[in-house]
Amino acid sequence: MTQAEIDRLRVLPVEPALHVVDGRRVAASDGGTMPVVSPIDGRQLTTCARGAREDAEAAIAAARRAFDDGRWSGMAPAARKKVLLRWADLIEARALELAVLGVRENGTEIGMALKAEPASAVATLRYYAEAIDKLTGEIAPTDPAFLGLVHREPVGVVGAIVPWNFPLMIGAWKFAPALAAGCTMVLKPAETACLTLLRIAELGLEAGLPPGVFNVVTGEGAVVGAAIADSMQVDVLVFTGSGATGRRLMEAAARSNLKRVYLELGGKSPNVVFADAPDLEEAAKVAAHGIFRNSGQVCIAGSRLLVERSIHAAFVEKLAAHAAAMKVGDPLDLATQAGAVNSDRQLRQNLAFVEEARAAGRQVIGGARILEGTGGFYMSPAIVADAAPEDRVFRNEVFGPVVTVTPFDTEAEAVALANGTDYGLAAAVWTANLSRAHRMVRAIRAGLVHVNTYGGSDLTVPLGGVGQSGNGHDKSLHAFDKFVNLKTAWVKL
Repeated sequence: MTQAEIDRLRVLPVEPALHVVDGRRVAASDGGTMPVVSPIDGRQLTTCARGAREDAEAAIAAARRAFDDGRWSGMAPAARKKVLLRWADLIEARALELAVLGVRENGTEIGMALKAEPASAVATLRYYAEAIDKLTGEIAPTDPAFLGLVHREPVGVVGAIVPWNFPLMIGAWKFAPALAAGCTMVLKPAETACLTLLRIAELGLEAGLPPGVFNVVTGEGAVVGAAIADSMQVDVLVFTGSGATGRRLMEAAARSNLKRVYLELGGKSPNVVFADAPDLEEAAKVAAHGIFRNSGQVCIAGSRLLVERSIHAAFVEKLAAHAAAMKVGDPLDLATQAGAVNSDRQLRQNLAFVEEARAAGRQVIGGARILEGTGGFYMSPAIVADAAPEDRVFRNEVFGPVVTVTPFDTEAEAVALANGTDYGLAAAVWTANLSRAHRMVRAIRAGLVHVNTYGGSDLTVPLGGVGQSGNGHDKSLHAFDKFVNLKTAWVKL
């Protein structure tokens, strides 16, 4: 990857994006379109189809036919594996093209985007493809006069709704295990990040996915997302996004066919630094990257730093130095370390949190809108150096480059502060004391707890939350659990 290659790709025209339904690119049934605005410069990049309810229903019907006639679920596991591996190869061959297209749409810095988007989708497809013919049923330890068999069967049609921050990575966490299990899918991308998911859907058809197996419908959540949630033909719904939307999806499932709903709803993740951390400079550097990369638009971002009081002032100084050294700007510049905020709306929300903290008399470092002359959506990293538990910025997810720092005196106080929100997605502990590390892992209510690091967990381990961070798990072999039904055969011998 060179800057020259990126610069060539960044100026290519982007044709209007259409749904991918039943093996074909199709416009919205009523001809509706939505503008795709680039956060790099605030200009319209292209349009995508503004799906109507009828479009979602057509995609669901296509997925239902594709599942019921067995064109995919009835295929030999080894044959499904070959298709998914070919799909991964096609994505890998176009990785830079896909990464640049995605950055133009959602603003992630290119260094992160290449690894976190196409490269992650490739790895995820290969992981679940290789698992297809290695997952088996069970023979129960029954009375010798009976045979108990436990079959694992694909659940059917899966609806997926994914966010704008990492559409390929998070999308692949949904569609790769679902398709590997033999299900079919209708996926709705975020309104502000649809282009790359539509492109890889086309590559899936090129790889040999039968029509109707993987459908992508773009549009507004209140229309397309609601149609998927309301459908009597969708068996499982998977979602990553806000808690408010997650609640509406669960209500819709209850009103319709009681479809299973799995939610990843973000977090307010604590990053706990004890005075005996092995390397405070490293802890500060990793903490800065853990909240400011991708302009803080990461579900597991370490947005609450809890620092032992004896090192609080020194740690804030180190953190501020790393934040000031980060290059924020054009996400398609290889030197950039933090790109654009996804939208003007998100930028205004981020700045409102910062201004509220300033108005409350908190010590705020950074947190200003920058590069306004570009027309894009950029802000400098913000540190609220003395946040209190009652502050809204301490309790609520910002989803931007804003971190709070709060001192503590004892391990028990650190645990209480860490667990002092409704969320429970991720956390971290920095300490050289192994016993303390294990105590903290047990005590913190979160689905993922790092020790002396932040981020980087791979596909071999699950990611899921507790509390209002949701339920169910992406990644690892545990992800298959969402997409299979267990069927018992009880045989008298």
